Amino acid sequence: MQRMGMVIGIKPEQIVEYKRLHAAAWSEVLAKISEANIKNYSIFLREPENLLFGYWEYHGTDFKADMAKISADFKTQAWWKLTDPCQTPLMSRAEGEHWSMMEEVFHHD
Repeated sequence: MQRMGMVIGIKPEQIVEYKRLHAAAWSEVLAKISEANIKNYSIFLREPENLLFGYWEYHGTDFKADMAKISADFKTQAWWKLTDPCQTPLMSRAEGEHWSMMEEVFHHD
């Protein structure tokens, strides 16, 4: 299992909409996340900095392939058309990233 954290900005005027969307997340999108070996997925909001922090645990063996399956999913693409306009990717993100992946520097069970 690999713990993964990621961060992205959120437009202040879109926070209410982003929360509304995630309060009723589509079951098909959630199923695709589970099929891609992702468990224990959470998104946290930090105001007034307007940052979203995502955390999940990846239980698969081929992260790129699993992410490609999610990206190819029609329902997930439709979901992203609603959620992506709420977000502001960080200028420092790596090429090809929307959410910026983070380095784990400490963990304690």
